[in-house]
Amino acid sequence: MSDEIYHRLAKVLDTLPNGFPSTESGVEIKLLKKVFTPDEADLFCDLRLTMETADQVADRTGRPKEGLEGMLTSMWERGEVFGVDLGGVKLFKMIPWVLGVYEFQLNRMDREFAQMCEEYAPYFAKGFFENKPQFMKVVPIEEDVPAGSETLVYDQVSAIIEAGQSFAVADCICKKEKALLDLRCDKPMEVCMAVAPVPGVMDKSPWGRPITKEEAYGVLKMAEKAGLVHMTHNVQSGHYFICNCCGCCCGILRGINEYGYTDAVNSKYYARIDAESCIACGICADERCQVNAISEVDDYYAVDKNRCIGCGLCVSTCPEEAISLLEKPEAEIAVPPVDENDWYKVRGEGRGVDFSKFM
Repeated sequence: MSDEIYHRLAKVLDTLPNGFPSTESGVEIKLLKKVFTPDEADLFCDLRLTMETADQVADRTGRPKEGLEGMLTSMWERGEVFGVDLGGVKLFKMIPWVLGVYEFQLNRMDREFAQMCEEYAPYFAKGFFENKPQFMKVVPIEEDVPAGSETLVYDQVSAIIEAGQSFAVADCICKKEKALLDLRCDKPMEVCMAVAPVPGVMDKSPWGRPITKEEAYGVLKMAEKAGLVHMTHNVQSGHYFICNCCGCCCGILRGINEYGYTDAVNSKYYARIDAESCIACGICADERCQVNAISEVDDYYAVDKNRCIGCGLCVSTCPEEAISLLEKPEAEIAVPPVDENDWYKVRGEGRGVDFSKFM
């Protein structure tokens, strides 16, 4: 039964819009066995992408109510499902592999798991980056957004913070994976943030440590100083995380740097360097750009517009103020789906998967 349930779980995860492709080696099944027991895998397959109490799960599936909340709570603590405790009322739902099960293995990841994730990465990347809409969008450094640009709420990292009432920060799972493989970069580790619209929710979360709104802003400033890219869910509303990413560890930016998917993230802006003002110091290319979009040309530096993700990191540290952030032409701007459910709908249609039974 154990192998059968893991193949069933893999099929469920691949039916979700995010995807979970199969491989000839079966490494994806090994990953699931590393994370889930057979009983946990079986229960996961009975959940939905919408929040339910344990009693609601039992009533819908016919599972015994006794012990079900305890099992779901254990799975939440182990990073296998998403959960929230609203003052004694616990709600649970299934989660995709990314963003979901993989990220929530932060406290359980070991070298074996990291090695399997690296083996699986090229297979996962193909489906993940070739299908649209993209999962992540870049949120530029606000001070660098051009004057007069229509700065919508989902283009402002401060708006995401201001919409939240509970915050947490945790180590970056991508950096931890690289560290376990002895490939850790020197960028700050504790830079991944969660944001919730309900006060106190993060106090009861098994992921990360609770922080204040002021501390959340501090994480953003620290990330900008370190040259990390602000990214969040590619939707217009309902943002619940802010990642601060480097090009060497981040699974999303590696999609650009290692797998050649230059449109791996959604972005509204691009940078441009004024050749006459540039003194060719190289700070933008050598220290700030995370996607290798800047290169030296004769006696100045230039930006590859097709590769640039418009994060603004190069703008803020140019000693000659020779770099500016520009808004893409309207025809090149992809407006994000309205919210997470809309993203699921559009992405699912694009992949041709019917995940309606999980909604």
